[in-house]
Amino acid sequence: MGDWSFLSTLLDKVQSHSTVIGKIWMSVLFIFRILVLGAGVENVWGDEQSDLICNTQTPGCENVCYDWKFPISQVRFWVLQIIFVSTPTLLYLGHAIHVIHQENKLRELRKTNRLAVAPKYTTENGKVRIKGRLLCSYLTQLFAKMILEGAFITGQYYLYGIIMIPEFICENPVCRLPTECFMSRPTEKTIFNIFMLVVACVSLALNVLEVCYLLCCRLKRGSKYDAAVHYSTNPNGPPFAEISQDAAEIIKQNSQNKNMETRCL
Repeated sequence: MGDWSFLSTLLDKVQSHSTVIGKIWMSVLFIFRILVLGAGVENVWGDEQSDLICNTQTPGCENVCYDWKFPISQVRFWVLQIIFVSTPTLLYLGHAIHVIHQENKLRELRKTNRLAVAPKYTTENGKVRIKGRLLCSYLTQLFAKMILEGAFITGQYYLYGIIMIPEFICENPVCRLPTECFMSRPTEKTIFNIFMLVVACVSLALNVLEVCYLLCCRLKRGSKYDAAVHYSTNPNGPPFAEISQDAAEIIKQNSQNKNMETRCL
């Protein structure tokens, strides 16, 4: 199995730009997928094509029977699954780094020009706030992961099923006659097959839960922002202490932008 350190390093950087549920998803990916795939799966499968035994003396029959039963090796299938499912997260990381770089430029500009637009996606200590463009980007990568995860779960079920049957009948013109073939370690392969399928379902469930969590947070933030706007126009309304800090900062930033437009006019 290849070296996963480079991918692990990139995904580890995403943790500081993710929600709590996103951090749990990352842990599931590291421990129950990459670690298990690298430590145990390769030893169970090994050279599975040479371990396949068929009751035939016809040259090439075992090769075509293996290709017919396993169009793609399960190990390689899971490697592709990890790479494809991780790609949207890495794209979000690139967008988050770009936004942080722009926000740092704004902070440097505000040191010399206090009328410059204030950063709204990061705090002074560099913590990312998932809202606005970042929220859209984050939700997009979550939906992409859900689609990819669902596609790979469906593909694994239709390609290999759930239980690995040790014996199967191969019917191919190369073999001339229907041939009995036997795979090695069917019980161990069944355990890993079920395990990886369950982990994929758990990852999909975490993605769905994270989407619900972000949408609920967005609705809650929106209601507090409406309350803040109402307070700014109606001082006799609810206490300003009940308004979220984000909403207060948005109102303050909008006020600064309006003042800048007024001065320009």
